[in-house]
Amino acid sequence: MFETKHISKSFGKLAALSDVSIIVEKGEVFGIAGPNGAGKTTLFNVISAVYTPTSGQVFFEDKDVTGRKPHEISHLGIARTFQIPTTFHTLSVYDNLRVGAIFGAGKPERVQEVLKFLDLESRQHTLARNLDLYTTKLVMLGATLATDCKLLMLDEPMAGLSIVEINKFLEVIRKVNQEKGITIIIIEHLLDILISITKRMMILSDGEMLYLGPSEKVTEDRRVVEVYLGGKGAGHHA
Repeated sequence: MFETKHISKSFGKLAALSDVSIIVEKGEVFGIAGPNGAGKTTLFNVISAVYTPTSGQVFFEDKDVTGRKPHEISHLGIARTFQIPTTFHTLSVYDNLRVGAIFGAGKPERVQEVLKFLDLESRQHTLARNLDLYTTKLVMLGATLATDCKLLMLDEPMAGLSIVEINKFLEVIRKVNQEKGITIIIIEHLLDILISITKRMMILSDGEMLYLGPSEKVTEDRRVVEVYLGGKGAGHHA
């Protein structure tokens, strides 16, 4: 469904990404992890057309979408969330989702459906600025779902949440994937969380692919243990 071929991105002399090639199958939940500054968000910015790659190509549903504009990427069915929850503070929950529906390929009637799906109906008239962090993240997710996306890219969606909230959010992600059939690429710092929700993942380090393979085998990779876990082995958070 989705592929990057030899993606590299440089800012002046800094190589933020070097020769990153991944294939994501339809219906998959694919994980990306790595230390700070590894290039994870830069890769999302290249995929979502915020940045143009220095070299390489991005394919979506067998179409070369490299160099398209962000709104064109959205209309094709690719949506993303951001590390820092981004909502329109002065708008209600309902209107935040409506913006997503209008910007993307979704239809206004999708909004009520998504509100129900995410159990946000009781909060739909609340202004976004009055929401707690967990609900704000749900609203940002809802705005992406309202675009009627086929591929959803989540950039550290669990950051700042409590353990209880993390588990609730993981259930929501599974529900989005299984009930809506949406393909998901997720960036996450905590390896154990990624292992629990993905079958395959990539580890980036200094813009390069350090590991690409089964999630449950990632902590057996010596280089991953050294770079990502500080040589402490499995079970440790990075």
